[in-house]
Amino acid sequence: MSMKAKAGPAKTPSLRAGMGDVDAPSVEVWTDEDYRRATGLAAILSPEGRADPAAVPSAAPDLWRDAYHAMLRLRAVDQVARDQVGKGRIGSYSETRGYEAAIVGAVAALRPEDVVVPGRREAGVALYRGLPLRAWIAQLFGNANDLSRGRQLPGSPAVPRALNVVPGSPHSATQLPHATGMAWAAKIQRKPTVVLATLDAAATSAEDFHAGLNFAGVFRVPAIFVCLGDMNREAPVTRSETLAVKALAYGFPGVRVDGRDLLAVYWAVRAAADRARRGDGATLVEAVLGEGEPFERLRSWLLAEKILDATRESALRAEVEAEVRAAVAAEESVGLPPARAIIENVLARPSRALEEQLDDLERVRDKTVRP
Repeated sequence: MSMKAKAGPAKTPSLRAGMGDVDAPSVEVWTDEDYRRATGLAAILSPEGRADPAAVPSAAPDLWRDAYHAMLRLRAVDQVARDQVGKGRIGSYSETRGYEAAIVGAVAALRPEDVVVPGRREAGVALYRGLPLRAWIAQLFGNANDLSRGRQLPGSPAVPRALNVVPGSPHSATQLPHATGMAWAAKIQRKPTVVLATLDAAATSAEDFHAGLNFAGVFRVPAIFVCLGDMNREAPVTRSETLAVKALAYGFPGVRVDGRDLLAVYWAVRAAADRARRGDGATLVEAVLGEGEPFERLRSWLLAEKILDATRESALRAEVEAEVRAAVAAEESVGLPPARAIIENVLARPSRALEEQLDDLERVRDKTVRP
């Protein structure tokens, strides 16, 4: 797309680019193809689950089966969490219902050594990467088995470092400069690592969104920013035509895809990862969560392609439901973390005042928890 200078007095340009020839009749900002990708809506699977075989990303059938399994688990743990909020067992939870295809499609397109930096509702990528389901349920309850010792909000678990998933950030956009910094470090160390950060539409209004993406553009770091949401269904957050088009101002591509279409999200993120590994810098992927159910779309395609059959698909659902019920039954009766956990790993040597406060807390807790 070109921005044309308006007619004016001779040799007095109305548009000053800040670089190059200020008397030029036009300034190239981005190409028509760049603009089309950032304002269109790419999809591979139709709502009925049909796809052009030539458009389907190449991948082993096992990957698609694993992705469907991970989506089922995300839906199941989301239901558990919302039930627990309703019962007053946990205080809050950022639900993931309807986000499953975008969350799983994004992480499935990465390599195991790539790092994922989730926002407030995408930490379920850790389940795809291998976090045990019981560890996730323990974190929801904040019990003694919780790796974060009850310190994180429900749905933002601490994750073993080997899985390369950072704990989810409950604060809007604060994870984005962190992700950019990690990607910059990988670039400096000449590692083939790509860093993927997720965010929601509201995060694009935060100052950390600008800080993270501007730095990523200036230093051409190997980062991918995946925005999950539909700005047309939420409170107004921008005057831009789309969220993806914002990337063009930072000097890297923006791509807009159907967030209910796992294959489309996978395709966009894999292309962005390939681009990053070539040294071409960052990409912003806007995964639009419009109408429709992501499960039926993928399920229909899997059955049509004989990647799954109806019997195996039903058995898979039953397995997930049984696994989640067993994890909840095992973790809901586990007690709280020890009171000392509140000051562990905070100071190398807790002060005397902290120790005295801890003693008071333990006495009060003993009377409250143990009748």
